[in-house]
Amino acid sequence: MVFIVIFTSKGENMFSKATEYALRATIYIAQKSTPEKKLGIAEIAKAIDSPQSFTAKILQQLTRDNALVSSVRGPNGGFYMTDDAKKMPVRLILDLMGEDHRFETCVLGLKKCSEVKPCPMHAEYKPIKQQLIHLFTSRTIESLAGELTSESAYISLGKR
Repeated sequence: MVFIVIFTSKGENMFSKATEYALRATIYIAQKSTPEKKLGIAEIAKAIDSPQSFTAKILQQLTRDNALVSSVRGPNGGFYMTDDAKKMPVRLILDLMGEDHRFETCVLGLKKCSEVKPCPMHAEYKPIKQQLIHLFTSRTIESLAGELTSESAYISLGKR
């Protein structure tokens, strides 16, 4: 598996730091949790190399309506994912983090770029954008979590 960091025209990562942590947290939770085995914020934050308070804010977004990550309060509480949630597309994480718009904007950041008035990179970037949309829509959280536990794949979950 090849891990690609996508940059915007301003040289920034394609996604915010919060979304990067959300992607890593979701993968970690998918790998390590079950409804019977819940994970605490401290463990998740340590595993993804994120400050605990920042991780808590991210998890609030990911647990909204228990659509993706579920949580239970109390001494036996924590965060977990159901088998159905693990089958969700990776794009749901972007939606919950408010970053699904990244696929709809101009690669150069121009406000008026369109099919009618394209930017200089529009035609070349269009198939790349379509591939990114397909990638994030077709790949499931479960498939990423499974690949990242294999010997042939590697992602830094806080182990830099």
